[in-house]
Amino acid sequence: MGRLQDRQGAAQLKTDLDYSIVQNKSWDDLERIELLIQNMTAVKTEVIRSSRNEWLEQVQKIATAKGITSLLASPDTRWGKQMYAVTNMPKLLAYELPIEQWKAELFETVDASLTSTLGGIAETGSLVLWPDNNEPRLMSLVPPVHIAILEANTIEDTFWSFMNRHSWAMKGMPTNALLISGPSKTADIEQTLAYGVHGPKELVVIVV
Repeated sequence: MGRLQDRQGAAQLKTDLDYSIVQNKSWDDLERIELLIQNMTAVKTEVIRSSRNEWLEQVQKIATAKGITSLLASPDTRWGKQMYAVTNMPKLLAYELPIEQWKAELFETVDASLTSTLGGIAETGSLVLWPDNNEPRLMSLVPPVHIAILEANTIEDTFWSFMNRHSWAMKGMPTNALLISGPSKTADIEQTLAYGVHGPKELVVIVV
């Protein structure tokens, strides 16, 4: 990168970029939520609105409706601590071992997972996840049902505004950020779209 930046004309190229294309999108709080929900439901994501006092009840309803008997969730996150403190939940599992030691169980017996999110992007209907030791990447990629908790005040207009809010240009991008817009999908050579082929077959987003 250093050699590229030192090339003649690099400085001129930098000043000629037209950032107005990505900066001119702006919605108010309600419009932002509605746009994200519209874009996510268009690709078969189930979105549920909830207050902070009712989100646990929503998880219980989801588990009952989908027959979830085992739920992978971290006991060390803000949401996970609340889940582990109540008794009327499905069997709760924690990601506490290296993947090699419980790969079969994760891939074959875990019904669903619940993760937090770093935020959302209204323009594209996307969740942004930042996996870490408490919530490894496979939690959102392996179980058939992925339940994600999204706080409404973390939704940004665009990916540009999201990166600015989190100062990725100054602090550096995360090493492993995930952008998720719906359940797993793929297309064949004829461009026929199919859902649930690999990874989570269902994505449920609880907007708090």
